[in-house]
Amino acid sequence: MSSAPPDPIPALAGWPRPVLWAALLVASVLLAALLELAHVPAALMIGPMLAAVVAGALGVRLELWPAVSTASFTIIGVMIAAAIEPALFSSLIASWPVVIGATLATLAASAALGWLIAKLGILPGTTAIWGSAPGAASAMVLMADAFGADARLVAFMQYVRVIMVSVGAALIARWFIGEPPQAVATVWFPPIEAIPFATTLGVAAGGLALGRLLRLPSPHFLGPMLLGVAVHAGAGVSFQLPQWLMAAAFLILGWSIGLRFDRKTLIYSLKSLPHIMAGVVALMVFCGAIAWLLSTAMGVDPLTAYLATSPGGMDTVAVVAAAADGVDVAFVMTMQMMRFIIVLLFGPAAARWLAGKVE
Repeated sequence: MSSAPPDPIPALAGWPRPVLWAALLVASVLLAALLELAHVPAALMIGPMLAAVVAGALGVRLELWPAVSTASFTIIGVMIAAAIEPALFSSLIASWPVVIGATLATLAASAALGWLIAKLGILPGTTAIWGSAPGAASAMVLMADAFGADARLVAFMQYVRVIMVSVGAALIARWFIGEPPQAVATVWFPPIEAIPFATTLGVAAGGLALGRLLRLPSPHFLGPMLLGVAVHAGAGVSFQLPQWLMAAAFLILGWSIGLRFDRKTLIYSLKSLPHIMAGVVALMVFCGAIAWLLSTAMGVDPLTAYLATSPGGMDTVAVVAAAADGVDVAFVMTMQMMRFIIVLLFGPAAARWLAGKVE
């Protein structure tokens, strides 16, 4: 995958860069809109990523300004922080043995899947391990990139799993409640609330400075996230993350991944797809077994248990849980966020250790 990128096809060779960027933007918006209409999870990120992958496969070479990528990643860090509510900590304390046990079991299964994919030579070591890590997919891609994994292949693995797990969660929910959960209508341009919106931008900028000062890995993501958790969950300060801002952040993230692809990388990724899908199915079955244990041994509602242990697609799982009657949303999100926090804290060391075992 280290060969020189292919030359652009003749029809594109003479196009000015502003025209290429405009074409990429139009294609990204159209793809994202189509995926949204099809209820594909993470459509705002996957659409632009696919458009950029196609551009790269055609030999188009476009590069984002580092400042633009950095701004996008800081907003995503604040978004993750905004999802961590104080109520999650009280729920964790109330049922910590169950939460910790089920979380560690899911993480062990995910790590074993990554190790196996690497051991079989399907994908490189750290790339396979980060690609198998459950959690917020966008965060996993950023963390993987900071620790030397191939962010292109990690994103490919993560979003294949996100789509499969999210579709599975929706189908399971429909089986339990008899109808699919209804998505809430999106308000793209809500009125701007001056203080919460200014706080959002301030935490993004201040977190970036803090991350660089502390020399954190992926400072543009971890810095705003850590500062955001302290401000939001610790001090109870609210953020405002309007949908247009999140769409822009996800668009930039999608481009930052997709524009790294060339034809050779794309072909390599698609060849590994059957193995990745088989691994995801195995992981879903394992997590389903954990959910069954929670339901039978602990008396947890079956749908609550399944959504709580679902290995990825955290945002979609939250929507499904909120829309389904009788689901303990606090328990579901506590399990999901606990797993995400553990991956952030211990993922880098675990990835290095497991990659060493592959070699």
